[in-house]
Parts: sequence; C-alpha cells; structure tokens
Amino acid sequence: MFEQCRWINEPAQWRVENDTLIVTTDTNTDFWRKTHYGFVRDNGHVFAASVNGDFTAEVAVDGDFSALYDQAGLMVRESAQRWIKAGAEYNDGALTFSTVLTNELSDWSPGSRASTNRFRLRMTIAQGVLKVQCSADERSWTLMRLAPFPSSDANARWLVGPMCCTPERGGLTVSFSDFRIGPPIVKDLHDISM
Repeated sequence: MFEQCRWINEPAQWRVENDTLIVTTDTNTDFWRKTHYGFVRDNGHVFAASVNGDFTAEVAVDGDFSALYDQAGLMVRESAQRWIKAGAEYNDGALTFSTVLTNELSDWSPGSRASTNRFRLRMTIAQGVLKVQCSADERSWTLMRLAPFPSSDANARWLVGPMCCTPERGGLTVSFSDFRIGPPIVKDLHDISM
C-alpha cells in the first residue's frame, strides 16, 4: 500500500523496509488550528494515499513515545482546514489514545490510557459518518470517536495515511505496518471483534 502514498510534509529521515514505514520526526511538527493556543500548525508528517468515496483504513503503530505531545496514528485529510488525526499521544506523563477533529478549528478529545507503545488504528468513513477505533491487543476494538464527517466535495476525495508529529521536540521514531485501505467495514457500533 505504501507505494501509492505521497508525503504531506516529508520528514528528513524515513524509509520503507519489508512493508514497514519507519519515520523519524522533524523538530516541532504538529497539526493544529487555533483552538485554545491561537496558532495554526500544519507541518506534521503524513504518508497519504488518495481515496475516493467511503472506505476503511487500518494501520499498526509502534513508537517510543516519551515527550509531551509525541503522537502517531492515522490521518484523514480533505484540506488544511478540514481533517482528523487519531492515534496515541503522550500527555501528562502517559500515552493516551486521542483524536483531533478539525473543521476550521481543532477539537482535541483525549481518551483512555494506552497500555503499550504498539497498537492498531482503524478509521471508517461511510455515508458521511466517521468511526475511529483502536486496539491495544490486536484482537478487540474500542470506539474512540463517532462523528459526522461528510465530504464538502460531491466526489468525496480524501488523503488517508499514517501520521506522526512531535510539537515539543524532534527525533521520535515510529514504525507503521500492515497499512491498508479498503471498502468500509460496516458493523454494529458495539461489535468489538476484529
């Protein structure tokens, strides 16, 4: 799948090895728009594929998160003003699952603590609804967010891919594996099976 991806803000250090994307973040990278802090940052790293219409994207993430706001996961992006990033973020001395949904302004929703630096993420957009799920054990899925997210383009074009950034430093190394995009997985909201 990585052969179909192109960088948004290519990092200085990255490679694809044995179907695994290995990225080391540049210094002071982030995705954020205005809320609370007042600034706009759009310099985080995303290795994205172009997707038309509804889909499910999934990736396994493994990183050495240790500094405030170290983060990695998946991003779905329509434009610099409209996107969502989801994954794990180091916050208040612990790694937590979180999402940031941006529609001109960013909305941060920190969630439960991550018990490991390796986890899986799944994002589904189907019929104008976004569902974000995570799995710490690679067997069951936890709902992170459910939100309306219809495309503002009648043709529903998205950029989708692994994302990482380090607002307070540089040098976080993250591995992304088993990245795939396919038809939307539509299940009962409380079905936590793979």
